Amino acid sequence: MIALIDYGAGNLHSVEKALRFLGADVRRVTRPEQLKHARAAVLPGVGAFDDCLNAMQRQELLEASRAYALTGRPFLGICVGYQALFERSEEFNSCAAGLGIFKGKVVRFSGTGGIKVPQIGWNQIEIVQPDCPLYRDIPSGSYVYFVHSFYPLPQDSSITATRTDYGETFASSIWKDNVFATQFHPEKSQKIGLKLLENFLECE
Repeated sequence: MIALIDYGAGNLHSVEKALRFLGADVRRVTRPEQLKHARAAVLPGVGAFDDCLNAMQRQELLEASRAYALTGRPFLGICVGYQALFERSEEFNSCAAGLGIFKGKVVRFSGTGGIKVPQIGWNQIEIVQPDCPLYRDIPSGSYVYFVHSFYPLPQDSSITATRTDYGETFASSIWKDNVFATQFHPEKSQKIGLKLLENFLECE
């Protein structure tokens, strides 16, 4: 069973649809005890960092998600679900604490060089860790779909799985052990995104 952590994220349905298309047994999780028997977990997200973390806290999913990610079972964060893995965010004078699985903070694009913020649309990923299981049979330079104004700055650069340039170079995905996360939306990234999700489902 693949647990889809449901705290009211706007992209939940599209992530669920993509996973079901790939044949996954997906179940929406709204209570911490429902994570107990999951083989893998996905934390999706759109919108504001604080809204995500506060909603998870109200449903007692915050600590449960942190504990799950530390079990060694596959865990995938998407967009704000990626940002939530870090300690804090600079978004709108954010007060919520992140999951703190990785050290670092979430920052806003500077907007220099004439780029539009938020970044909305297709952009390329440069694969930094070619042995990352998510990117098996996915070529560096592939295009994926982004919708965001903020991105994490990991303190440990070795967890960066892909980089992307949008006026500045940022970690567009990360990987360490069983934990994966993407700033882009695989569920909106057509064949490349489906291949990434398929690769995730095959992780042990």
